[in-house]
Amino acid sequence: MLRRRIFDVPCTVEVSHTFESLHAHVILDGDIKIEPGDEVLVHGAPIHPPYGEVQTERRTATVTRATALERLWTKMTGNAQCLELLDVSFSDRRIL
Repeated sequence: MLRRRIFDVPCTVEVSHTFESLHAHVILDGDIKIEPGDEVLVHGAPIHPPYGEVQTERRTATVTRATALERLWTKMTGNAQCLELLDVSFSDRRIL
């Protein structure tokens, strides 16, 4: 519970560089649930598809499970960090 668990798992990586979508998705094989605080590192060279293409590759990923304390800390601080992205103002921006 206080020790990190690390394991490798095969995965599929899809990188899209099209007009409709610019994304990268990783799908881990098996029924692996990623929880707050967990880390996933995909091995291999960066994938750079040319414009207009979608590239899919098989890779290996290393999953590092968070400890119970790390998971709790991530849950407690996650909402506060998300609020930093918001810019809420009730002024007319004449004087800030």
